[in-house]
Amino acid sequence: MQIIQRPHIKDWPSIIARPALEKKGLDRTVAKIMDAVRRRGDKALRKYTRDFDGVSLRRSEVTTKEIRTAEKMLDEDLKSAIRQAADNIRKFHETQAHQEPEVETMPGVTCWRRSLPIGKVGLYIPGGTAPLFSTILMLGIPARIAGCPEVILCSPPDASGSLHPAILFTAKLAGVHRIFKAGGVQAIAAMTYGTDTIPAVDKIFGPGNQYVTAAKRLAQSEGVAIDMPAGPSEVCVLADATADPAFVAADLLSQAEHGSDSQVLLISDDLSLIERTLLAVEQQVARLGRRDFALQALTNSKAVLVNSLETGMEMVNAYAPEHLIIACEHAERWADAVTTAGSVFLGHLTPESAGDYASGTNHTLPTNGHARAYSGVSLDSFVKKVTFQRITEEGLRNVGPVVTAMARAEGLEAHARAVEVRLEALREQGK
Repeated sequence: MQIIQRPHIKDWPSIIARPALEKKGLDRTVAKIMDAVRRRGDKALRKYTRDFDGVSLRRSEVTTKEIRTAEKMLDEDLKSAIRQAADNIRKFHETQAHQEPEVETMPGVTCWRRSLPIGKVGLYIPGGTAPLFSTILMLGIPARIAGCPEVILCSPPDASGSLHPAILFTAKLAGVHRIFKAGGVQAIAAMTYGTDTIPAVDKIFGPGNQYVTAAKRLAQSEGVAIDMPAGPSEVCVLADATADPAFVAADLLSQAEHGSDSQVLLISDDLSLIERTLLAVEQQVARLGRRDFALQALTNSKAVLVNSLETGMEMVNAYAPEHLIIACEHAERWADAVTTAGSVFLGHLTPESAGDYASGTNHTLPTNGHARAYSGVSLDSFVKKVTFQRITEEGLRNVGPVVTAMARAEGLEAHARAVEVRLEALREQGK
């Protein structure tokens, strides 16, 4: 990691820039695959599964027998951990469900809003170098709480044509209705357009590499909603002299090991803390199974010395991190200054990995600076907010003149007449 000392604010944009991704050729490749699945359905899906996953599948949908077998294969301690994480995530997300009150905006005019579940939801769960079964909890549980009537899951098969047992166990636990062995762009395409086997959905959730991310963008242009714009995983740590270098190093590496395109950023007002942390990073990375990914990610990463924590917090907000760890004394005080972040972890004993798995908050978060405008996945992500209004005779007499005056000012006579014909009818009825 490069150390940058007391940079001028004009240099911040280059310091906090994310690694650049090649998009032009990528988008062409993705569009070609998406179009093939749109036109040829399951036939194209099977071809791309052979090409990219190295396996020929006669059946892509996971059977009940496969799920039962997976449950038997899985270690009891892991199943217990998954159940506990699921319980924590459920508790947190259930608090997000509430009935909004009706509001009388003026006498006789009542408005309210109701949350209705999205009909068909598709979850994409990467397999590849790390089967992210934890993400199934983050997406499947709020989908079930919201009451989504159809929740499907796609994940790439391994060389034997199977999905990781933890993916199948967790999907059943989370309430996923159907599971398919399909990965990459072709899975996103199948959920976008539908095939004879995989149904089209209304909204697609889940992380993936740059190809999956590009496919989700294209799906959005085809009228299918997505959870949020996404990019490689990232963490920013704001640390002062009270931070433990070993803790901070472990937090940085927990994000760096996600992939070679990940990025970590350390901001501190204490040079000694930065130097000791980077030494701890060198010591800890050697013990990682995914050290090659972590080492490559560290080349995209920086440690920044600032004059004060106030300046550091300004840089944090400019960066808009997916994950923000405040490893400072009186962390709660600094938390009040956060304006842009996906999820915030306060104090020396709150590792980011707790949020990734089991604290209860959702780990599907905006990356690549999108935290400036987007929130992480929540119960709201799985519902539509529909507004209702009801107007009485008194209400129509009260609001009618407001509507007609504004409609005519905009040159929309029919809008005005829609009110006036009702008012005229009331007058004829002696009301």
